[in-house]
Amino acid sequence: MDLPSFIWLWRIAAWAMGLTIAAYLVQVATGSELLFGAKRLRSIHIGVGIAIAVLVLVLLGIGIVGTLGHYGSLGHSNHLWSGLAVVELIFLSAWSAVQIPSQPWARSVHVGVNFLLCLSLVWVSITGWQVVQKYL
Repeated sequence: MDLPSFIWLWRIAAWAMGLTIAAYLVQVATGSELLFGAKRLRSIHIGVGIAIAVLVLVLLGIGIVGTLGHYGSLGHSNHLWSGLAVVELIFLSAWSAVQIPSQPWARSVHVGVNFLLCLSLVWVSITGWQVVQKYL
């Protein structure tokens, strides 16, 4: 892929990742409220969860386009694996959230997955920073 510069892609990725982390923190706050029985934030929690899923798909697309455009193939760093882990955990979280009303076990799966997601977001941030340093 012959793109003149990847700086525009990096800017979009930086904003998307920053918004993802901010949205995750909103999810922690609203999810904590939901765990303690406050239902007033449920629609915000669901809406922000959908936003995170969209942002993660944007980041996945940017990662694929940027890496293929720069290297011509994927798998040049651990960032691929950390990014795929985040994508999988986001959608496992969404799937478990949908199960909560009818399956008693789903809430604990949802909370556990989101704890792992926190660790994965740290991992993907570190490996992403390493990738950016390679480009610069």
